[in-house]
Amino acid sequence: MTMTEVTKDPTTALDGAPEIQYTIPGMKLADGAQVVKNLQERLNALTDLHLTLKHVHWNVVGPNFIGVHEMIDPQVDAVREMADSVAERIAAMGGSPVGTPGHLVSQRSWEDYSIGRAGTTEHLGALDLVYQGVIADYRAAIESVGEIDPITEDMLIDHSTDLEQFHWFVRAHLENAGGQVSSAGATSEVQAAAQAGDKRFGV
Repeated sequence: MTMTEVTKDPTTALDGAPEIQYTIPGMKLADGAQVVKNLQERLNALTDLHLTLKHVHWNVVGPNFIGVHEMIDPQVDAVREMADSVAERIAAMGGSPVGTPGHLVSQRSWEDYSIGRAGTTEHLGALDLVYQGVIADYRAAIESVGEIDPITEDMLIDHSTDLEQFHWFVRAHLENAGGQVSSAGATSEVQAAAQAGDKRFGV
């Protein structure tokens, strides 16, 4: 078995990153580079997510503190494992996973999590919005790599299963008996936190 040969016009996997010189046997170099690009974007999101979750774990206060505090840590651990599996997949495909803070900040399309010390419902309202973004981007990545690399697709599907369950755990705290979610329709973390903390909602 031989590695995929380098073409005369090697593809750059990431802006500012070295060109990939090989990829998975049987896969075109350009396809491998595209999958690596998608995976690096997922690695950025997962790294940001597990740091954000830990921030929430440290900063929740008020009623239901211990339940939410203890609910978050297993999510942190699971998301860190997802990030590790994504990084190792990038390396297996001939890429160089980048996990530095500076790279994350320069490449991400979102701002830092904006809620500091706050009540459990406020943080969960903001996390509802965070998970919406992560999951939507994961689904787009699954669709993008699906016809190129079923192995990566399977990994991302497995991750999505857990991420969507974690999102459900968050939303269950925000949902009333009629199925309404207090943070629904919010377009910012601050707005989602404010809506979730609104006692008029009656959760």
